[in-house]
Amino acid sequence: MQNGMAGLPFVTLMLAILLRWCVSLHHYSGEGQPPMFGDYEAQRHWMEITTNLPLHEWYYNTTNNDLLYWGLDYPPLTAYHSLLCGYVANRINPNFIDIGSSRGYESIEHKFFMRVTVFIADLLVYIPAILWFFYKALPRQSKNKNAQGDNEFTVKLTFLALIYPGLILIDHGHFQYNGISLGLMIATVAALYHGWDLVGSVLFTLSLNYKQMELYHALPFFCYLLGNCFPKQNKPFMTCMSKFLSLSCVVLATFVIVWFPFLKDINLLMQVVHRLFPLARGVFEDKVSNVWCCLNVIYKFKNAFTNIQMAKICLFATLVAVYQVI
Repeated sequence: MQNGMAGLPFVTLMLAILLRWCVSLHHYSGEGQPPMFGDYEAQRHWMEITTNLPLHEWYYNTTNNDLLYWGLDYPPLTAYHSLLCGYVANRINPNFIDIGSSRGYESIEHKFFMRVTVFIADLLVYIPAILWFFYKALPRQSKNKNAQGDNEFTVKLTFLALIYPGLILIDHGHFQYNGISLGLMIATVAALYHGWDLVGSVLFTLSLNYKQMELYHALPFFCYLLGNCFPKQNKPFMTCMSKFLSLSCVVLATFVIVWFPFLKDINLLMQVVHRLFPLARGVFEDKVSNVWCCLNVIYKFKNAFTNIQMAKICLFATLVAVYQVI
């Protein structure tokens, strides 16, 4: 029985990888549909923008960078990732990211390249984070003395996490890299389970700087880490203050490193922030699934309120939800 259980993690991992590859063989949204061509084109376009244009033009509307055509609106870490993928793409075939004539580029070779980049992202970030959490971090908290039962439960949880359909369909079916930000977030939780608060702070800051959607997870992490800094029975005040300062410095240093190229010009910095939080476009879009989209079917919030009013409504709703949780 134990020999059979020993092979289950490997079988689970292989099934998860196979499922991802099978999904990548199918069609995707926007395929062959001008003028925008879907998320495939968005990711490809970001690669050509970051590879062919100087950094100070990445987030600006210029002759070569039409922000209405999949303008870059994710944090710098996503831009750096696009730059890395674009560099590799250019080495393979410059036509992949030819900014002058590549709109809607959908060759078989390039599709394979794009699929592989998503696959590699999962192999390097998301899957290791899942394995770290379920096989190293979570067992430290387990009170179960039945090692065999504990292992069976771990295998099941790992398998469910690795085959989550939403993430696989979005990332491997439609050329997204959510696995990077989510993987870094999961790795953060694993680090905190180990008591590595400083490591967790770095990991979550990187996650937040890859996709601003990680702001949804920011408050729980902030409250947890801040709570660890409060004086406790056996912890003197100066020790707690030292930990608070250490966490603050680590988070600030990580932000500075990631944002450093944009800190040299305040106007560029503000433009990036404006692109990350485009209130002028509204707090939600019909093609993006969230609670406001669902409610908008029943009551047309977009017609009844201005963007600024909707932003205030969202802020109020978030504060109420946070208060209820606390």
